[in-house]
Amino acid sequence: MNRRTNAPGNDSLSTPSNGEPASSDALGRLVPVLFGYAAFQQLNAGCRLGLFELLDSDAPLPADKVAGGLGIPRRAADVLLLGTTALGLTVVEDGTYRNGPPIAAAFREGLWPVLRDIVEFQDRVSYLPAADYAESLRTGENVGIRHFPGTTRDLYSRLAGVPGLEELFYRCMHAWSQLSNPVLIEETDFSGTRRVLDVGGGDAVNAIALARAHPSLRITVLDRAGALEVAERNIRDAGLADRIDTCVADIFTDPYPGGHDCVLFAHQLVIWSPEQNLGLLRKAYEAVEPGGRVLVFNAFSDDDGAGPLYAALDNVYFTTLPFRHSTLYRWEEHESWLREAGFTGIRRTTGRGWTPHGVVSGRRAAG
Repeated sequence: MNRRTNAPGNDSLSTPSNGEPASSDALGRLVPVLFGYAAFQQLNAGCRLGLFELLDSDAPLPADKVAGGLGIPRRAADVLLLGTTALGLTVVEDGTYRNGPPIAAAFREGLWPVLRDIVEFQDRVSYLPAADYAESLRTGENVGIRHFPGTTRDLYSRLAGVPGLEELFYRCMHAWSQLSNPVLIEETDFSGTRRVLDVGGGDAVNAIALARAHPSLRITVLDRAGALEVAERNIRDAGLADRIDTCVADIFTDPYPGGHDCVLFAHQLVIWSPEQNLGLLRKAYEAVEPGGRVLVFNAFSDDDGAGPLYAALDNVYFTTLPFRHSTLYRWEEHESWLREAGFTGIRRTTGRGWTPHGVVSGRRAAG
């Protein structure tokens, strides 16, 4: 007799008496993991072929109209739509397709160009190096940078050797900032703050957002010369050259300019080792005015080591590519570094969005 373990009314066949799922159900949960590479490629193909734009403008559409709109064979459209629909990226009803809730939300909220840039970055930068994750864990080195020409040990300098990739990197970092910025811009208190030093501020995306949201702030972006070329262009285009300055410096070896009552590290402490992070925070303590504070803004992993899933998966990128010690650290690790650097009044500000971004802050004593 062929006994179906999922037969209705026969729960004893699918769930043992100890409450644990049957082995077939438990193993079935591995499907998204075993085929994770394929799940991303369904999203990537939908982006590259223009599926989601087509459905945003013309849905609902039957499969043959999707094939015609994308300029691909009908069989190819069936395969793509099966993949995107099974993943919830598209929805089928009465034989016609439309975008699923996450894609529709991205279009509705004006975030589709942001999401599309992130998918392109994952495709062109992160995807192949992810295969070096185990070797990176074994050796303690960011082995994935072997996929980019050069001899330096960091991703950023190597990207410059591949046409278009450095521009893509800044575009994607800008995209991530747009998604995560609300916790810094809207949920962090800047009342009473006069001047912010944005250490490693890159293309000035955070400085510009802060200046627009808080008209009383003046901001200095400190970074290497190459990054500041992009920043200065963005600052001029934003019409904020009178409120945002730039300072060429090495964030580790050069002194920080004075006159700031707030030092910001945005997406910086995920790059460096714990020892380097402590060194940066000590430099910030010396640079910030008495009574001033430091803000650490980036994604965090949970203190219990159980998640979130975003941080767990994003750490594959940080382990294989940026620098040898890059990782998404726990909240409590940042707080420990701040205390050791001399800061007090440590506070957490957690974001309300779907990414695990937040801000940890501390103050230098006033006297």
